[in-house]
Amino acid sequence: MLASVAMARSDVEEGSPGPGQVRIVFLGGLGEIGRNCFCLEVEGRILVVDCGLMFPEADMPGVDLVLPDFTYLRDHADRVEAVLLTHGHEDHTGGLAFLLRDVAVPIYGTPLTLALARNRIEEAGVLGRTELVPIQDHERRRIGPFDCEFVPVTHSVPHGLATAFHTPVGTILHTGDFKLDLTPVDGRTTDLAMLGEIARRPGGVRLLLSDSTNAERPGYTPSESVVGGVMRGLFREHAGRRFVVASFASHLHRVKQVAEAAVASGRRVAFLGRSMVQNAALARSMGLLELPADAVVDVEEIATLDPGELCIVCTGSQGEPMSALSLMAAHEHKWVKLDEDDVVVISAHAIPGNEGNVNRVIDALYRIGVEVIHDRNAPVHVSGHASQEELKFVLNLIRPDWFVPVHGEFRHMVHHAQLAHDVGVAAGRVVVCQDGDALVLDADGVTVERAAVPAGYLYVDGIVGDIGHGVLRDRRALAEEGVVVVIATVDAKTGEIVTGPEIVTRGWIYAPEAEELLGEAKARVLASLQEAAGEGATDFETLRRHARSALARFINERTRRRPIVIPVVMEV
Repeated sequence: MLASVAMARSDVEEGSPGPGQVRIVFLGGLGEIGRNCFCLEVEGRILVVDCGLMFPEADMPGVDLVLPDFTYLRDHADRVEAVLLTHGHEDHTGGLAFLLRDVAVPIYGTPLTLALARNRIEEAGVLGRTELVPIQDHERRRIGPFDCEFVPVTHSVPHGLATAFHTPVGTILHTGDFKLDLTPVDGRTTDLAMLGEIARRPGGVRLLLSDSTNAERPGYTPSESVVGGVMRGLFREHAGRRFVVASFASHLHRVKQVAEAAVASGRRVAFLGRSMVQNAALARSMGLLELPADAVVDVEEIATLDPGELCIVCTGSQGEPMSALSLMAAHEHKWVKLDEDDVVVISAHAIPGNEGNVNRVIDALYRIGVEVIHDRNAPVHVSGHASQEELKFVLNLIRPDWFVPVHGEFRHMVHHAQLAHDVGVAAGRVVVCQDGDALVLDADGVTVERAAVPAGYLYVDGIVGDIGHGVLRDRRALAEEGVVVVIATVDAKTGEIVTGPEIVTRGWIYAPEAEELLGEAKARVLASLQEAAGEGATDFETLRRHARSALARFINERTRRRPIVIPVVMEV
């Protein structure tokens, strides 16, 4: 399959494209789920399309978030025209607050997308560094030299957009995240007629960039409206029992269906979790969530309701440690104490990398005696991304000259490339790219520069970018092997050992149960320090090196482990 994927190279120089050229630079989202961000360059200006984050994976201990590397945008900040958002999910908008610290730039998106993004930007104190500019379905607008046409698409968050960029070298169409839902919750379908009309204009679509998330999944993605019917059935089957439903706070279609099904079954709804409360209030203010005023109760009131009269809609579908659901599972939530009479519905699919967290929360809920319903034992979640038959339909509808799969892990993009071959796109015109690659479009075709710009992970731990690969490597070593500290006091003039060595260990062995082993370790270090002193070595760096190497060799010989060894040598 890989052999049929075009991997062209060129000698394109980093920087502005030349006359008669358009350049696309991928900063994230190609090879992972999250960090979606690419740059479109026309006439020396840069339009940033999406600016997302990624949740940390299991081998990133202590990391809160992962961002695209903004080096390229910082280096060319004077050329950045604007940021365009395709929809309101965090993997497309969550990096904005961090980008705005370095690059002050206006942001374009639908009113809902901007409202969802605004909260994070305002919390970070950088709202004054941007202007939020609303755009509308079917609108055609110039943003500097960029001629953009916005096409409604259906996704799991309302008001998603595909965008046709009309450039000097032809039309570039980016689908955004989409599915072909024929019965969407809000009635706003993917506008296939408009996509077809754009494709049939003179010149057609020069390049298609399309969502690859479900390219491995056969068939069609079910309609989001399926979940509403499932929830109504669950409320009927479990009348008299309290419900807790966890979902993404931004998944307003899901929140709407759960809340409306609950009210229809005679229940009242309480929203828990800061982002859920904020987004539910936003949806109600924008007319996207219509509930009777008396159907919504504050968290302080839930204890006054009978279990069968209440449905709690909360955050925590990804097992986030401080989310509402995780606190409930740990018996630590201030207002909600779960028991065996409760039903918990996790109405989401675990994001890659979060499976362990979600499973731990489910296990904790089962230990309480709660009945847990999730996407592996009931159809309480459907994807917001197109499956294979939908992807092939769009490829046939657009008939692009060139095709680049985007948004997905590498295997997803390779499968999407194969789908393009299957429907007749020439093998030499299907290009699988990765983060950091750049495409250059001109009258002759498309060329690719591999690893054209920095595109590594930027880790957020408290403050942005304060840890790098070296810190992560040390954290993994600490997690896997532990740490051992050896402490000795020496005479500054003679190098004679005055006190010690003492050994303190965390994560290597349990000291109270290994006194004999620790005694041998101390003797080995003492012998090494005495040997160094006998050779005339009295400087601290030499003594530290002797202590570290002697203890590390001993630990490896006796336990076949490699903890981090930290020598502390003090003078008197």
